[in-house]
Amino acid sequence: MMNFETILIYVTALLFSFMLHEIGHAQMAYIRGDDTAKNMGRITLNPIPHIDIFGSLIFPAILLLTKAPILFAWAKPVIINYSKLKNPKFDIPLVSFAGPFVHVILIALSLIIMKGALSFPQLTFGLNMSILEFFTVMIQVNVILMVFNLMPIPPLDGSKIIACLLPDEMARKYMELNPNIGFILIILFAMSGFFGSILNYVFTFINRIAFVFLYR
Repeated sequence: MMNFETILIYVTALLFSFMLHEIGHAQMAYIRGDDTAKNMGRITLNPIPHIDIFGSLIFPAILLLTKAPILFAWAKPVIINYSKLKNPKFDIPLVSFAGPFVHVILIALSLIIMKGALSFPQLTFGLNMSILEFFTVMIQVNVILMVFNLMPIPPLDGSKIIACLLPDEMARKYMELNPNIGFILIILFAMSGFFGSILNYVFTFINRIAFVFLYR
């Protein structure tokens, strides 16, 4: 069972990570011509506009109360007006991929900060351990968020990327999948051994990179 300090670390990492995920979508949409999310105040480090009552508060609270083996949450999705984009066929997957790519950046930054902490042994042991613990959690959280959001199930980011590779009629039917069916598929996929296998593969890959980067 996680203690209060560990829970606080995970909650902080989740809030920060999914907030930047949505900022990534909003910023890329703005760069490609759509100012909808910007005008709604979604390109901001203030967490309040990004908080989804169920996904950011209630759902993670349920996971904590039920002692689930994983802590997960999500932010309020940004609204994208695809008709404002300069080249929708090209820009939709670009905007969609911007969110998951934020997690790649956060994983890389976490490794750099951990490398810095290990390079200064004069830091107190407690401070050094706290830095390493927090950014280890940051890496774990961002790997999970990245893999989860790239699942090709509407309305996740992966579905929008895949849809732009399909013929128009097939893509339309794919994206019109009933949201309730999509949500059920997401839950089933997230709880399946297949999802866990993908996570284990990605974690193994990241751990190898981290070991080489941090200790060699």
